[in-house]
Amino acid sequence: MAILTWLAVALIGLARPTTAAQAGDWASRSIYQVITDRYALPNGSTTAPCNLNNYCGGTWSAIIDNLDYIQNMGFTALQISPVDKNMPQDTDSGYAYHGYWPVDKYAVNENFGTAADLKNLSDALHARDMYLLVDVVINDMAYAIPGKEPGSGQLGPGAVTDFSQFNPFNQAEYYHPLCNITNWNNATDYQGCWFSTQYVALPDLDTESEAVITMSGDWIKSLVANYSIDGLRIDAAKHVDPAFLPLFIQAAGVYAFGEVDSATAPEVCAYSNLTGLENYSVYYSMIQAFTAGNMTGLSQMLSAVQELCENAPSLENFAENQDQTRFASYTDDMALAQNALTFVMMADGIPKVYQGQEQHTQGGATPDNRRPLWTTGFNTQAPLYNLTATLNAIRNHAINLDGRWVTQPSLELYLDNSTMAMSKGPQDVQTLTVYSNQGTHGGSWQLFVPNAFPPNSQVTDILTCTDVYSDSIGHLNVSMNAGVPHVYFPTYNLDGSGLCGRSLKTGWINNGTTTNAAKSSASQSMAGRWPTIVAVVALLMGACLL
Repeated sequence: MAILTWLAVALIGLARPTTAAQAGDWASRSIYQVITDRYALPNGSTTAPCNLNNYCGGTWSAIIDNLDYIQNMGFTALQISPVDKNMPQDTDSGYAYHGYWPVDKYAVNENFGTAADLKNLSDALHARDMYLLVDVVINDMAYAIPGKEPGSGQLGPGAVTDFSQFNPFNQAEYYHPLCNITNWNNATDYQGCWFSTQYVALPDLDTESEAVITMSGDWIKSLVANYSIDGLRIDAAKHVDPAFLPLFIQAAGVYAFGEVDSATAPEVCAYSNLTGLENYSVYYSMIQAFTAGNMTGLSQMLSAVQELCENAPSLENFAENQDQTRFASYTDDMALAQNALTFVMMADGIPKVYQGQEQHTQGGATPDNRRPLWTTGFNTQAPLYNLTATLNAIRNHAINLDGRWVTQPSLELYLDNSTMAMSKGPQDVQTLTVYSNQGTHGGSWQLFVPNAFPPNSQVTDILTCTDVYSDSIGHLNVSMNAGVPHVYFPTYNLDGSGLCGRSLKTGWINNGTTTNAAKSSASQSMAGRWPTIVAVVALLMGACLL
């Protein structure tokens, strides 16, 4: 019954005409991530203190007031933290400023503003041709463990939970029975037991249940529709029943990035046919490459992901997020930070930058990695801010000239354990990116990159605006110094990029890949499939009544 019902729902969803952003639309975007409570204050203060375990006052309206800061870096999408109402109590783990402790899926978190404010943020982004990506929690609900506040203690056998406090999952039958995760490497444990039973209890939703599947689908459809959301980030995706994910995403009708926190490509890529993904396996290898000198390991991981993951161009690259130690706390070396940021922006996949990375903000374990951005003064002269803007500019320019820059896999042209050179894109918009993990103390030397460009090509390092030529057989000599990265692009095609003295071409759509012809073709294809889909749905629904 459950399978038939949800297959019918899935078919109806496929048949529904939609302009919602999907994988191909997202592949050409770049994402800036904020924690709503920590991005900007409505009074504009840049000196207000912040107790990192408490609400600090950031709002959706304050994000609107500071969108220029994000868009001027070239970002074409914004990810915000979860928006639904969270538990109000103070606990030994602090308040729910982050949004991951929901109690009412149909109400917004009033600490961040009203439903109208959230809709205004969506409208403001779309007016700038930017996408809205919302982080969502699908694995559990939350409540403070009874007792003194701040709450302390541990749920034990026989503990009683008042499920009536939750909306819509207000009965015990919607949850897995109470149990602790004892083996975080065992799927039976981490998918069937409660993520937390200390200080804040996180009752684990039974995502195998038809009722939970239906209720989750109804909720996400309304959320996406009410706020014109373009994409989702799915928190703790590996902690739900894998079969639940495509049903949930189909109900949402937009592209989604699932969190599968693992350093191994096989485990991450096993989910790539169910959902889009944050590229955690590459993240861990990238950190090792630029902080521990293991460039070879990064190369091997890139090859593994390319081989094992479906739809690799739509995986999400990042060097920082709200759960991980910030790069500047691994090392304060600016050249290494530049290389890590350049990798995120120029490698295969969708780049995502977490608020503060462009300011080289430090931060260790949670909540230290969630410091407010406003204390940086929104400095638009910071070195990494300007580097981000330059990298976004060349990426957007290449994509607008030829969308194949996104879809063609990168080609490794040189590798040793401190240096890697990667070519990406078709000939006329090809980028050659050279990474180094030698840091600011790295010496001066000449790197010979074979088969870098067509013979005798003039190319420009867009990070220094230096022009060089490939030799008579297409090899390129790169002057390495102080461990900084290099990004080369055909000089003759820089016009319109706004870089290195060239003008900026206006009127291009930011993502530049979905043509009207493609949209028309998709609509015609769906129109042709509609009678068949209706017949199949009717047959399935009839079977469900037997």
